[in-house]
Amino acid sequence: MTKMTKLALAALLGMAVVSTTASANPAKGKKIYMKKLKAACGFSGAKFAAKHTQDEWEQIKGAGKFQDEVAKLCNGAKLKAKYVNDVYDFAYEYASDSGNVPSC
Repeated sequence: MTKMTKLALAALLGMAVVSTTASANPAKGKKIYMKKLKAACGFSGAKFAAKHTQDEWEQIKGAGKFQDEVAKLCNGAKLKAKYVNDVYDFAYEYASDSGNVPSC
């Protein structure tokens, strides 16, 4: 491979990694939880996120059942599709096995 091809490939890979991590945000997910879900759930964001481990949250999201799980935990609360990634990142970041505790 030429140097230019290697450079282009590295840049493409770097952009892919940056774009996926920048698309969702645990802090934004915390704000969405506080504003849209806390009243329906009846408990803090820390308790919500701690309902599952990081692996369990990942499996739920991977199976496409994240909105269903939110509805189950929060008395049928509907989570808009545009909020799913951020709330998922919040739940994953503060899951029961993460060692992190949110301030909400």
